[in-house]
Amino acid sequence: MLDGHVLVDAHVHVPVLGSLAPAWIEWARQFGRPGILEEIWGPDGVPRPDALDRLFAEEGVDAALLFCEYSPKATGYQLFDDLLPLVEHNPRRFRPVANVNPHLHFPIARELERQLDLGAAALKIHPVHGGFRADDAALYPAYSVLVERGVPLVVHCGTSTFPGATNAYADPLLLDAVLRDFPDLHVVLAHGGRGWWYDAAAFLALSRPNVWIELSGLPPKRLPEYYARFDLARLARKWIFATDWPGVPGTAANARVVAGLGIPDDVVPLVLGGNALQVYTGLDPAR
Repeated sequence: MLDGHVLVDAHVHVPVLGSLAPAWIEWARQFGRPGILEEIWGPDGVPRPDALDRLFAEEGVDAALLFCEYSPKATGYQLFDDLLPLVEHNPRRFRPVANVNPHLHFPIARELERQLDLGAAALKIHPVHGGFRADDAALYPAYSVLVERGVPLVVHCGTSTFPGATNAYADPLLLDAVLRDFPDLHVVLAHGGRGWWYDAAAFLALSRPNVWIELSGLPPKRLPEYYARFDLARLARKWIFATDWPGVPGTAANARVVAGLGIPDDVVPLVLGGNALQVYTGLDPAR
């Protein structure tokens, strides 16, 4: 816990370094805590479960969602199966999140079901790095699986500076058809519309009960500026805390800034952990 609150970091990357594009390594070194790659990853580029678990415990993180990504055009491969040793080390703290790319996975529903059967708490898609639109019909079989199983969808909705990224695919408005065709699907907007779409992301979150804003990659002190056109206290009820670790100096520091933004006292625990516990499948750090 952190300052008496359950803390969930809903956006964490812990890939095997050898499967990545060099730009990912550069990103982690530029934005992460100095020496973090040497602290958590071994000389072979494989993350050390004990080191990761110890670090997140020190940061007060009760649960962390570990992301994978199949984006050879941009960041490379962050394989789902590479996350499983981390989860096995401490399944109370760590849960994997599935990822599929319609250019790589067919039948796409079969691969999603495989990852869900291995414990995935959500499906994350990355249109910007993967090179596809969120409303591509090829993804609809995967969305049907999510609805059948009651599993949420996380969508990258923010600009990216990685070579090979297609930022036009980050527009939250591309989810309008998906939300219409799958009205029972919970959708989490990762990065909250970072760059050009803060208003669109906020509007979707406030107008639809099943849409959430995830705060990864957003400097917490600038959230009032990013969402200046909206009632922050009301909008914060739809926030899910996340960092995009390791591209952040410290998880606890970010969480404390969010808690200190002046949002209502009863909303703070929802943002830091309560909303994530509600949205993500089987997430229960107390079990």
